[in-house]
Amino acid sequence: MALFVHITSERDGRRIAKSGLSTHRTRYPDIPFAIFAVPVVPNFTLSHQWVRELKRQGQKLMSGVYFRIPDDEQVYVGHYHHLHQWMTAAESVAKMMRELDARGFEVLIPRAIPTSSIQQVRILPHVGWRYYPNAHHHRPCPCPMCLRRGEIKSKRIRQKYG
Repeated sequence: MALFVHITSERDGRRIAKSGLSTHRTRYPDIPFAIFAVPVVPNFTLSHQWVRELKRQGQKLMSGVYFRIPDDEQVYVGHYHHLHQWMTAAESVAKMMRELDARGFEVLIPRAIPTSSIQQVRILPHVGWRYYPNAHHHRPCPCPMCLRRGEIKSKRIRQKYG
């Protein structure tokens, strides 16, 4: 059985440990509801790459919800904002390990995860990228859609580039 991690706030992590993971609306029109996850691979940074991006929403502590699904279960796999492929959970783990640059990689599971499948919930350290993979050496966009009010150094970025 393939092991995945869903990253959420600490408060939601405690709730999920008691009641399981439910699906959420996605930004993809062909996948209306799913659970966002990443396969757990030997590289800790790759498996937990979304922590920093999700912390931008204002959460201080993030939790990792680790769960197993059957290897032959069908999931959607791809990079953030790209087309996703329909494949088995085991193939998704292999695909992530084969990728030359797996930053931005995500798996969408189109069903809820019961508490019986959850292995553990734990607080995660601060890792990952910010804004998007390879954001270093690119000028940040100061528009209100890209740079929300109250984000880290948002006022300074708006003054410099706005």
